[in-house]
Amino acid sequence: MLTNLSLYSRRDLLRRAGAGAGMVALASLFRDEGLILPSSSAANPDPLAPRLPHFPTKAKSVIWLFMNGGPSQVDTWDYKPALAKWDGKELEGFDKKTGFFTEAVGPLMKSPFAWSQHGKNGTWVSEIFPHMAKHVDKMAFIHSCHTESNNHSPALFMINTGSTRMGFPCVGSWATYGLGSESRNLPAFVVMSDPLDRGLPKGQASNWGAGFLPSVYQGTWLRPKGDPIANMKRPAGMGDAAQRAQLDLLAKLNRESLLNSPAENELNARIQSFELAYRMQTAAPEAFDNDKEPEHIKKLYGIDQNHCKHFAAQCLTARRLVERGVRCVQIYSGGMENQRSWDGHEDIVGNHRGFANETDQPIAGLLADLEQRGLLKETLVIWGGEFGRLPISQKGGKPGRDHNPHAFTYWMAGGGVKGGTHHGETDELGHKAAVDKVSVNDLHATILHLLGFNHERLTYFHNGRNFRLTDVAGEVVKSILA
Repeated sequence: MLTNLSLYSRRDLLRRAGAGAGMVALASLFRDEGLILPSSSAANPDPLAPRLPHFPTKAKSVIWLFMNGGPSQVDTWDYKPALAKWDGKELEGFDKKTGFFTEAVGPLMKSPFAWSQHGKNGTWVSEIFPHMAKHVDKMAFIHSCHTESNNHSPALFMINTGSTRMGFPCVGSWATYGLGSESRNLPAFVVMSDPLDRGLPKGQASNWGAGFLPSVYQGTWLRPKGDPIANMKRPAGMGDAAQRAQLDLLAKLNRESLLNSPAENELNARIQSFELAYRMQTAAPEAFDNDKEPEHIKKLYGIDQNHCKHFAAQCLTARRLVERGVRCVQIYSGGMENQRSWDGHEDIVGNHRGFANETDQPIAGLLADLEQRGLLKETLVIWGGEFGRLPISQKGGKPGRDHNPHAFTYWMAGGGVKGGTHHGETDELGHKAAVDKVSVNDLHATILHLLGFNHERLTYFHNGRNFRLTDVAGEVVKSILA
C-alpha cells in the first residue's frame, strides 16, 4: 500500500480522499431519506438494529387491539337511527351472498343497544363501551372501511397482510423490517391471543408471520398459560459462563457458514434469534411481571375485575413492552369463531355485550395510562376486526348478524392521530361504505405513514420484483392526521 500511495502527489491524495468522504456523506443522506433499503445480510449483522423512517414522525410503536370475529359497526361505533325506523322490514335488492349463511337472511334489525353522545364533538357510542366512551376525543374514527372477503381466514389475512392469501408479511413484520427495534433484550414484535381456551384466530400464526421477509421479523406469540415464551428460563444446572460459551461456538460456526452463503438471510436471522433468546432470559421475566405495577394501575386496567382481568393483564403487558422498546404488540380478543369471538351470528346482545365487557375497561385504562406516562403521543393504538356485520338479522336462535365485508369501523389513537375526528360514512342503514371509502390498502398506507413511511417506498425484493404491504394500491387517509 505504501508503494501505491507514493505514486500520488499530495494534491491527488487529497482529491481522492475528498471524493471518498463525499460518497460517505451522500450514503448517509440517502439512508436518512430512506433511499437505501434495510439490509439483513452479513454486512449488517443485526437485522433488528434501529433504523430511521422515511420522514420524521411521532409514532414509534404500535399496539393493535384486534377484535377477532368481526364486531358489528352498527352496534358499536356507527350509529344508524334509520335502522329503528325500518326494523323488521326487508332490505330491498339485498344480495344474499353478501354474508356467509345465504339461507338464514332475515329482515333489517335495529341495534339492541342504547346509544349516547360523548366528547367535545358529540361522538355516538353504544352503551356497551361506557369506559372507552370517555376517551373518544383521543380517537380518530374511520367509518367507511371495506374489504374483499366475507370469510374469516381470507379476511384475517387481508387485514393483517394486505392479501387474502397466506404467505405474505403482516403489518407488524413490515414495521419491524422498516424500523428495527429499540429493545435489544425483547422481541421486536409480540402477539397475544385469547387466553380463555377459546383458541387462536382462523389462520393462526399466518396472521403474524413474516412471509417472505426474513423470519426475524415475524411476531413472537406469547403462550396464554405458563411461561409466555418457551425456554425463557435457563436450563437447570446451566451456568451463564457455560451457556455463553455454547452460544459463542454456535455463532462462530454459523458465521463461517454465512461467509460461504452471504445471501442466506435465514441463517443470519437464526444467529440473531439465539442471541436474543439469551438476552431475554434476563429481561423478559421482568417485562412480563405485572405484579411489579402499583395497585392503582392494576385497578385502572381492571385486573381486579373477574370479567376482564385476562384482557386487562394483556393490555398492561402491552404498555410495559412498548415502554421497554418493543416495536409492535398485537392483542386478539376472541378465539376461533361464533360465540368464542366477536362473531355474533346468534345472540348479538349476549355476544357483543360479553366481549365488550371483557375489553372496555382494559382498553380505556391503556389509553389513560399511556397518556399519563407521555407514551400515547409516540404509540399508535389501533382498534378493529377483519370485517363488519350486516344490518339485517340472521335467522335461527336468538337474533344475530352475519358477516359484512362492505362496511366496518376502525379507530386509531395517539401516534400522530387527530383525536375526535371522523372519516367516511356508511349508507343510512350501515350496509355499505358510501362516503370517502377506505380499503384495507388505504388503512395500511395510513398506518405506515403514521410510522414515518411512504408505503410505496417500503419494499422488499422477492421472486424477481419489489413487494410492498399495500401491493399496487393504497392512499393515506389524511383527514385523521394531526
